[in-house]
Amino acid sequence: MRLWRKASGLLKDQNSIWLASLSRRTSFRNPEMEAAIIKATSHDEFSIDMKNVDRVYKWLRLSPSHLKSLIWSISLRMEKTRSWVVAIKGLMLMHGVYSSKIPAIQRIGRLPFDLSNFKDGHLDPSKIWGINAFIRAYFTYLDQKSSLLFMNLQERRNLLNLEHVNNDNNNNNNYTIVVGEGRYSMIQDLVLLQKLQFLLDMLLETRPLCETAVVPLVLEAMDCVMIEVFDVYSRICNGIARILLRIYSAGKVEASMALRIVQKATIQGEELSFYFELCRSIGVKNAIEGPRIEQIPDEDIKELEEIINGVSEKDAQLCKTIVVHEKTSDQNLEKQTKLRTVITDDWEKFDEDLMQNDGVLIKVAPNSINPFETCTNNVPSKPQELPDLISFL
Repeated sequence: MRLWRKASGLLKDQNSIWLASLSRRTSFRNPEMEAAIIKATSHDEFSIDMKNVDRVYKWLRLSPSHLKSLIWSISLRMEKTRSWVVAIKGLMLMHGVYSSKIPAIQRIGRLPFDLSNFKDGHLDPSKIWGINAFIRAYFTYLDQKSSLLFMNLQERRNLLNLEHVNNDNNNNNNYTIVVGEGRYSMIQDLVLLQKLQFLLDMLLETRPLCETAVVPLVLEAMDCVMIEVFDVYSRICNGIARILLRIYSAGKVEASMALRIVQKATIQGEELSFYFELCRSIGVKNAIEGPRIEQIPDEDIKELEEIINGVSEKDAQLCKTIVVHEKTSDQNLEKQTKLRTVITDDWEKFDEDLMQNDGVLIKVAPNSINPFETCTNNVPSKPQELPDLISFL
């Protein structure tokens, strides 16, 4: 039976290559590229034609204009197939296209083919259901990643257009729309982190669900998935680290978003540990030396909660300092009162008015004579305005 499937698959591949050679070259179709894609996504489940895979990527690196023909050829191949082997190879080829880091890839948007309801049309569904589920999960991730790249491109274009409008308004001395660069960029970073965490959730769902799905071609695809897991997880960690450095200057909205992201990252860290263990157990090569999962310290989570509640650690420390100062002021109230300036009509007793007897200060009798009264008796009684000695000094 297996020999028959192999011969049948080979015949289908040869027939597809022959039909591609008869097609006319257009802006969408490139017969040579189409033939290379058919060979790279052959029905052989035990090997991958890396020579033609490299040819496809060389075309893409040679000129971004080949991207349109490449996407069209892969889409045509995926829409016609009912073979799980061709589907997995096509998704791996498409995954490699996104890994090429060519700016033109961001304009693809949603994938032009749909494998969300893929079912193999040749094998028993009770035996192949695990592989079908893996193909659907793999396609969903690539589709969402392609959509995310396109949305980020649109957001950057909108931001550039907004800045261009602001510059024009400034030149015309009209009212301008002011966008706080720090606040806006932090919110954008937080939204991007949420999207990356969503992608990581879909990656964690891309795995063999049963023993019958653990076949060499699926393990080869899992190697590509593991590389993607490392990349997305590292971007999430770096993004959280940058956010925590700026969180003290953020508002409650940003702090609330950051807290949800940090809590989600803690949960995903535990899920990643189980995911790596599963991949190691089934023999995924790239999972042997997985990254170390570091949990976010509880102190950072507590600080975010304090910011949300309106009390940061610095504010709390400042409150404690004020309370201690007030307590000290109460204790030294008597000393501070002696240093105050008091205006009164009564004669006050100074140190010269005190007599010392054996080290003990004794107050002079309250009937002591004011020494200035004798001097003022001889002065004519003419109403005069006394100077403000305190202000003069």
